[in-house]
Amino acid sequence: MEAAMGTLGSQSPLSFSSSLRNAKASCGWPVYNVKKIEGGQRLDVVCHGMLAPRKFVRKKRQEEVFKDADDEAKQKSWRKMMSEIEESGSDVSSILKAQRNTAGALPRDAVLGTLVRFKQLKKWNLVSEILEWLRTQHWWDFSEMDFLMLVTAYGKLGDFSRAERVLKYMNKKGYRPTVISQTALMEAYGRSKQYRKAEAVFHKMQTSGPEPSPITYQIILKSLVEVHIKEAEAIFEDLLNEKRASFKPDQKMFHMMIYMYKKAGDYTQARKLFAQMPERGIPQSTVTFNSLMSFEADYKEVSSIYDQMQRTGLKPDVVSYSLLIKAYGKARREDEALAVFEEMLDAGIYFQANAQIIQHLA
Repeated sequence: MEAAMGTLGSQSPLSFSSSLRNAKASCGWPVYNVKKIEGGQRLDVVCHGMLAPRKFVRKKRQEEVFKDADDEAKQKSWRKMMSEIEESGSDVSSILKAQRNTAGALPRDAVLGTLVRFKQLKKWNLVSEILEWLRTQHWWDFSEMDFLMLVTAYGKLGDFSRAERVLKYMNKKGYRPTVISQTALMEAYGRSKQYRKAEAVFHKMQTSGPEPSPITYQIILKSLVEVHIKEAEAIFEDLLNEKRASFKPDQKMFHMMIYMYKKAGDYTQARKLFAQMPERGIPQSTVTFNSLMSFEADYKEVSSIYDQMQRTGLKPDVVSYSLLIKAYGKARREDEALAVFEEMLDAGIYFQANAQIIQHLA
């Protein structure tokens, strides 16, 4: 519409009405039914591409129920502490110390609840800082499970030097290596791009134990698919042939391998793995189809995969719709793109919807 307004500024009203018939808005929507202006008549423009307004209903917040006044006070105190820790940045220990001095004690269930909640939120820096503070507290019996959570946190953060330090201390304390601790160390190496060290830990687990778990395989594949294609293929093939483990590759492992082939530009192998999933009893998800859609540049192929996904009973997500809109937008097929955009809104997916349609149709 800005282009049309620019035209109005440089032309007379009579010439503007004729040129507007062929004009398009900046987002790619066509403008129709422009009536010729005569004398003092008003300009009547009808844009059929515009979307009808929708009502966004905000969900009603569920009311909290407490056992009694004491339970309510404890819950609110715990949540206040959680908020303070989240907002503190790196000053976690002083908040916990102040809480202990104020309340006289930090209940074990409150500490464990805090750790579990931050673990669920994947705020591993806060998990590690809380655990490191607990290591210095004489009133807290720092157990093997605490050590394992700490090394897991450092693994998720990619801090392999601290992960190594914790494992050495565990060895001195007489704790034997476990699949959790070794997998965490392997993940720390992988996240810090120490891929050869991650691979060495994995092969040591295969030869001398502890036996790798499905999560171990997921993490080593996630590390190797970034740069070491042949090694990742070998590990995956062992799983397919059941030479090394008593379990089969799962959905996440297939997704990682498909991602690897996509990154390497080997679309044939990626499609081959995609076809193998139902043959081996591995369920395909929306993520699987999105991965395949992201390979294609031809809107016909993207649309075909999208239709196949719907035929299997899977619901498209915002990524699915975005990929299809992008494919239609690149092909300058505005009507199809707008239809998909309408479908996305009807499905209740509103997040960044306007930005996507403008980006892919502009």
